[in-house]
Amino acid sequence: MQIPYLPPNDYTFPNAARLAAEYDGLVGVSGDLDVGRLLSAYRQGIFPWFSENGLYYWFTTDPRTVLLPEKLHIGRSLAKTLRNKSYRVTVNTCFSDVVAACSAVPRPGQDGTWITPDFQTAYGRLHRLGHAHSFECRLPDEAGEWRLAGGFYGVQIGRVFYGESMFARMPDASKIAFACAVPFLARCGVGLIDCQQDTHHLQRFGSETVGLSAFQTALERLNGLPLLQPIESGVVAENMA
Repeated sequence: MQIPYLPPNDYTFPNAARLAAEYDGLVGVSGDLDVGRLLSAYRQGIFPWFSENGLYYWFTTDPRTVLLPEKLHIGRSLAKTLRNKSYRVTVNTCFSDVVAACSAVPRPGQDGTWITPDFQTAYGRLHRLGHAHSFECRLPDEAGEWRLAGGFYGVQIGRVFYGESMFARMPDASKIAFACAVPFLARCGVGLIDCQQDTHHLQRFGSETVGLSAFQTALERLNGLPLLQPIESGVVAENMA
């Protein structure tokens, strides 16, 4: 069986579960990163992972790592940080800066980044359409000036938030951003956060793994439901310790 080539202007995908088992998660290759293809992919639990020689490689994972907002776990150390540290967490105040910062994070075992300029452009289009959001953590520097210290971004369709990448320039910054963003997303109506990969970092927040079939069933239900309130630019949480 050959890896399917996804033709232009046709945003359908082949059976992800069958292909993922044969090609280690790879479900297709395309020559574009169009908004229509991105939205179609995410709705089916598929995401673009990297590009090479002008082609984009689309993957899924089985099992899938997810976080249910109501099961968010905040450990004692992070809870103490949230009580005692000065921080300001915002949403959608500097989307392009967050994506650029994520692209600059060194990845062990990787040469460069998958968040190339064309990926940044594509997710910028999703952001302008209201389907991609960034969360920013600002911490005060030695002079008391607020600096972008960490954050993350992802895609939102209906009541699902698909996490993509995060960064931290200062200790605890991305953890603070995530800990504050999850309750905010829950208030907006998000019922499922896709974490893609199973990591110790996410496990500490209460993530769990589900089979791809169960994940896709949840997407079918939640992607079609409207948010309770829009995800608009502004302050999510702050502490002036």
